[in-house]
Amino acid sequence: MLSSGTVNLPKRLRQVAIFLWQHPGDVALGTISQVAEKVGVQPSTLVRFAQIFGFSGFSDFQSLFKEHVKASLPEGRAIEGAADEPGATGADLHFLRGMVSASQASLGRIESRFDVEAFDAMIELLAGADMIYVIGSKRAFPVTSYLSLTLSQQGMRNVLVDNVGSTALDQVACTGPGDVVLAVSFSPYNSITPDLVAVARERNARVLTITDSAFSPLVPLSDRWVEVVESDFAGFRSLAASLAVGIALVHGVAVRRRKEIGS
Repeated sequence: MLSSGTVNLPKRLRQVAIFLWQHPGDVALGTISQVAEKVGVQPSTLVRFAQIFGFSGFSDFQSLFKEHVKASLPEGRAIEGAADEPGATGADLHFLRGMVSASQASLGRIESRFDVEAFDAMIELLAGADMIYVIGSKRAFPVTSYLSLTLSQQGMRNVLVDNVGSTALDQVACTGPGDVVLAVSFSPYNSITPDLVAVARERNARVLTITDSAFSPLVPLSDRWVEVVESDFAGFRSLAASLAVGIALVHGVAVRRRKEIGS
């Protein structure tokens, strides 16, 4: 129901929905106070969210998530274990282990739930592009900058829309029907990326997106998109899965283009 895009929620309830989408394990295993604190809302907001969808309260609503995470419970326990582990070997190593666990959890989700059909379609569109425009800001920028470098190393013409000198709008204004935009964006979605993608869309460029939920403002603008949800540890979020998916896209495009040249 949430992913259909037919449910319009106020800002706070939308914030709840994004968290529930990305962190079902936290919802299943936490108390209402713990979940509310992680979301950044009052417990009453969680109750109101549950009641909107016909549940009597949060506990009744939470049972859905308990069922959902049964199969992936070891993943959640691995992250919790890293956080609770005594710091006998030093705080730095403790943090490193926590980040490794978060990265493993992020990569594990790719194995368990990934839209392979959309991924293949994205490769085909990128392989046929006259020019690839790579767009991402803030936390997504390390991903897009590396993908742009990798595309260049594979001999594929691309433009990294980096907004240096506030020129991002001028860069995307050069897109056209034969071009493809590869955009990367993560919640809380408060970056310039959706505005840039909208400009490219108006110029009839194809839009492909890596994002972390169906609530991303890029989803309605995209021809194809894949969901990549990154776990965090102590407030620091992994980029392991986003980089893995992005690099796999570049590799897939390189293989397609070599086959076309060979034929």
